[in-house]
Amino acid sequence: MRLFLIGFLLLSSIAATAQDQLIYKSKNLAKPDTTWVFKPQNYQQRDKLPVLFLLHGYSANYKQWHNIMDAQKYANDYGFIIVCPDGLFSSWYINSPVKSNMQFESFFFDELFPDIKSKYKMDADNVFISGLSMGGHGALYLFIKHQELFKSAGSTSGGIKLSDGFRKYGLGDVLGYPSADSELWQKHSVTTLIDQLKGNKKPFIFDCGSDDFFYKANTELKQKCDELKLNATYISQPGAHNKPYWAKSIKQQFEFFKTLIKI
Repeated sequence: MRLFLIGFLLLSSIAATAQDQLIYKSKNLAKPDTTWVFKPQNYQQRDKLPVLFLLHGYSANYKQWHNIMDAQKYANDYGFIIVCPDGLFSSWYINSPVKSNMQFESFFFDELFPDIKSKYKMDADNVFISGLSMGGHGALYLFIKHQELFKSAGSTSGGIKLSDGFRKYGLGDVLGYPSADSELWQKHSVTTLIDQLKGNKKPFIFDCGSDDFFYKANTELKQKCDELKLNATYISQPGAHNKPYWAKSIKQQFEFFKTLIKI
């Protein structure tokens, strides 16, 4: 009986902390989107909790962030619900103007976001979004597009100037190939869209390693943020475009987001 009870409690503990797997068959996407959701250990004891959407990088999937930083431990330590959707290899988290079945922005706001809100104890006043590389671009892009939904946003090693990836990283398949400087490419880049945040006092954070190939664009973004007088925190630190850097960066971003939550 004692052995059975220990085994039951162990299984109950594992079940309480295991991630939920949601699969969305969306009219906006060419194939189903798999999303992992990590709930903190105190989930049942809380009426509502902050939520962080974490977006992965190019060629990765919904498992990437968990492989970098143990998402369950972060959910437990910081008390966040962590949502990790699949960016379908190279969606760049935008609505493609050339592919009708690659409308990730519409999927995110019309399907994923409302479903997470209805299924989980989301504190609508404390919703955050961040990501790495392609996901860093996606996080700031979606934050700019729907500023009213997010408390703050983050980006690490973000590919925030899409012309930097012209003919690379699947961008041509999403945006077409008119030219890297075309209006079409520019209007989908965070470096251009950042002007839409003028007058918005919401804080956000982004960083990039000094050895990263996106470092120049991120430094230029910081200069634009200063010109617009935005409440932006930029961290420039040693590091490259790799897992060790992202593991260090995401902890800094969790600490940043935690300070913004109103008890």
